[in-house]
Order: sequence, then structure tokens, then C-alpha cells
Amino acid sequence: MSVNLLLGSYTRNAGSGIYRATLNTQLRHLSQPSAYITAGNPTYLAVSQAQRLYSVLAEDNAGGLAAYELSDAPAPKLINKSLQSGSSPAYVAVDEPRQLVYSAKYHSGQLLIHRILPNGGLELVNTITDQGHGPKPEQASAHVHFAGLTPEQRLVTCDLGTDEVFTYDVTREGQISEVAVYHTAAGFGPRHIIFHPHASLAYLVGELGSAVEVLRYDQGTGAFTHLQTIATIPADFTAHNGAAAIRISHDGRFLYVSNRGHNSLAVFAINATGTELTLEQLIATEGEFPRDFDLDPSGDFVVCANQNTSNLTLFARDAETGKLSLLQKNIACTEPVCVRFINF
Repeated sequence: MSVNLLLGSYTRNAGSGIYRATLNTQLRHLSQPSAYITAGNPTYLAVSQAQRLYSVLAEDNAGGLAAYELSDAPAPKLINKSLQSGSSPAYVAVDEPRQLVYSAKYHSGQLLIHRILPNGGLELVNTITDQGHGPKPEQASAHVHFAGLTPEQRLVTCDLGTDEVFTYDVTREGQISEVAVYHTAAGFGPRHIIFHPHASLAYLVGELGSAVEVLRYDQGTGAFTHLQTIATIPADFTAHNGAAAIRISHDGRFLYVSNRGHNSLAVFAINATGTELTLEQLIATEGEFPRDFDLDPSGDFVVCANQNTSNLTLFARDAETGKLSLLQKNIACTEPVCVRFINF
């Protein structure tokens, strides 16, 4: 069986933009990525159920999103762009029920909400600017780093700069109202959050704290309650590290986090109630600065993107133990940042 994936990247050096590769699950082999879409710094990607791609975009002194039609065409077709002055977003996500697209602008501390037009294009309908700061040098101002949906379809955002996680109600028009705010430990630097597939629990990765917070989530109030904090790196590792991407297995038994600096993937076992993590493995990513990784649809493989060494790594995943084993390394891809499996 073959599964396709898209790779977002930086184009500051020799990169062309978005790449496409194929994972052959029978041969346990990842193909050499090929150029797919030429664009400026398309670092993060989201694909809708309608087979439209929403990508981060940087052009001249502006940053924003681009919308592409992927289906019924020999090659991707640009639908439109939505650019604003300043830097480009750090994250993008699709809200299928409301047909909205969220983007998180890290440098300006802003959440942008776009409406998906009938043709799949984007129209900006709302901009929210966070305020505040944290105790660390990287937290001099607000830095929105993630925007996505909770299990009951509220909006949740992570602000690395203010050590806060916000929960919002959202209308179909893209208007929001705050319902809860969770405050992490000072200097934790919340980056991304992921929810347990079967329980009212969430796992929050702290970039600056190199740790994961286990949180109970109240779907009635939108509030989070702290249960556990566990490090993603060894206690004796003193060099710089920034925790980055976080993923959970489909069965909710294992959690994975990438470490930029320690250059590893941390594998955690999740207990039967989902409330406690145990570190089971730290495996080298065979490259530097693993910005992102993802499990394939079967859950049997993991593809990791090492930004600074411009290479991908393929791992096999044991469904019973959750542990990873190296299959393939040094797959060339210029400054990869984002890994997205697609079902077409």
C-alpha cells in the first residue's frame, strides 16, 4: 500500500516550497520527495476534506495564507492568497464544521480567522491580538503558536509568550468569545496541544519547558485542570532544547514529542485512564532540529522532518509497545518543517 504525504519547508536557501513524497508500507520505504508547489516559506500546511490545501505563505514583506485546489487537476491550482503586513503564521488549521481556517501569527501574537469561500478560497473575517508576556527572554510579548479545535468543536489556542491556553466559543461567521483561560507553569512556553481520542484529557507541550503537561478537560466549561508535568529530555541534558511537535496514537495509548536540540523523539506510555505519562524511549532523529513529525494513517510508521540538516527520517512503530525503530535516514529534503499525510 502507498500513502502520500506533503512536506512544508523554508525556502531561505535552495528550497522550492512544498514537496510530495510516498510511503510504501509494504516495502517500508519513503520515496525521495519531489517539488510539488513553488511558494515562499510554506512552513505549515492543512488539508481540508474537500481536498484543498491551506498553506502558510511569505511574499516580500507580507505573510499569510495561500489556498490551493488539489483535486480534479493534473497539478495543484492556486485559488487565492490572503496576505498581511509582517511575518507569516506559525500554524494553520481547518475548522470543517464552520468552514473556517485559523492561523497563528507567532511574531505579532495574533490569531487570524478566515472564512472558506464557495470556491475554496479564503477571506479574512477576524483578527485577535493577545497581550502579555512571560518570565523568559523568548516571552517578551505574546506569541500565538497554535489554533485548533477541542473535541466538542470549541477553538483552543496556545500562547507561548504569555504561558496561556485560551478556549473560545466560535460562530460560523468567525466571531469568538472567551470561555476559559488556563495558565501553565511560568516559563513553560505552551506550543501545541493535542486531545485524547477517547477521554476528556489533553496533552500540552511546552517548548521552553521541554515538558508535557497532562490536563483534564471539562467540555462543559472549556476549562483545563493540571494533572501531571513530565520532562521530554533527560535530567542531565543541559544544552539548549525546544520541545516542538506532539502526536498521539490512534488508540490513545502512546504520546510522542520531538526535541529540537536533544534531536530526539520522546515516546511516552499513557496509562489506562489517560491521566499519567511514563517515558519509555528517547530515539535519535538522525538529524538536527526535528521541527515536526507525524504518524501515517495506519499508525505503523513515523516520518520526522529535521529542519537544520535538511533530511527526513522514517521509523517503524510497534503498536504494542509504542516504541520506534529506525528504517531509513538521510532522505534529502531542504529545510523541512511540516509533515502532513493525505488520503489521496
